[in-house]
Amino acid sequence: MKVSDLLNSGNVHHNLEAESKEQLVKAMIESLSGQLGKENTMRATRAVMERESIMSTGVGKGLGIPHAKINGIERNYAVFARLKKPLAYGSIDDQDVDLVFLLIGPDGQSSTHIKLLSRISRLMNNDQFRHAVQQAGSAEEILDIFSKEESGMQ
Repeated sequence: MKVSDLLNSGNVHHNLEAESKEQLVKAMIESLSGQLGKENTMRATRAVMERESIMSTGVGKGLGIPHAKINGIERNYAVFARLKKPLAYGSIDDQDVDLVFLLIGPDGQSSTHIKLLSRISRLMNNDQFRHAVQQAGSAEEILDIFSKEESGMQ
């Protein structure tokens, strides 16, 4: 499964503003509320914040990958955000985060969830790709960058 298959203009945010990690996570998951429904939106927010309280998903290089698995959904959902200004995130390298890829998956599908997290990590660890996303002028341009980059991946 391609990461870009999970993204569309409604869940890619260009210059998202957030003052805290919790506000960021809530805003990102809220963009999925039409697909998830009210109960699953609340469940996803709670699960991601619980995961963050155990260990930050700030993986370094200005990237956060908050994620969780929940009951009540049948497929994976993703949201990508480039932040208007970097946010303190508790990252392993102590750098603020400006790129965030959130993944919500169905409980019981650990293999797919792990494969998607690995693919996200591979994409975002590519310096040229990350720079292109940081320089993109719109959400549509970010979507195009994801699609083009993944077309060259196996």
